[in-house]
Amino acid sequence: MVGGLIILGIIVFVVVACIVMYNNFIIRRNRYKNAYSQIDVQLKRRYDLIPNLVETAKGYLRHERETLEAVIKARNQASAANKTAATNPGDPGAMNGIIGAETALTGALGRLFALAESYPDLKANQTMAQLMEEFSSTENKVAFARQAYNDSVMEYNISREKFPNVIIANTFGFKEAALFEISAPEEREAVKVSF
Repeated sequence: MVGGLIILGIIVFVVVACIVMYNNFIIRRNRYKNAYSQIDVQLKRRYDLIPNLVETAKGYLRHERETLEAVIKARNQASAANKTAATNPGDPGAMNGIIGAETALTGALGRLFALAESYPDLKANQTMAQLMEEFSSTENKVAFARQAYNDSVMEYNISREKFPNVIIANTFGFKEAALFEISAPEEREAVKVSF
């Protein structure tokens, strides 16, 4: 009788421990998904600012249509990649897609801003200055949101790699989540906004 109670106690303990570990994975996964939604909000704000920047610059950069079109194309690709990543944050393929698209957008914006530097009338334009200030603020918010997301992903990944959590993680399909990180040094440079 005592042996049966001990075995029952052990079984109950193991089941409760498994439930607790499973629920902790759910909590951590939802935290990094929420953290990505904060990136999503800031990226959408950024994407909404870009057409206004291009439209303001268009009047001054008439001969630079190719650059303006490249910015809009890169913006559209980044926006589409962000929608894909937002549906499944942490998925390595989706994160690679958004990282690549954001890198292309950063390059296109860098060319636009460098070009705008050589047009004094554009630099003096009040609307452009205001948009650039808003854009710069949004860039900072994106960086902070990305840091919060990466912290949440790291917490989740560490948790799923610990023993005995790894057993529950593998049993119930809690896969490793991908960080939103930039690997190439030239990609790490922020868009230079100076007006």
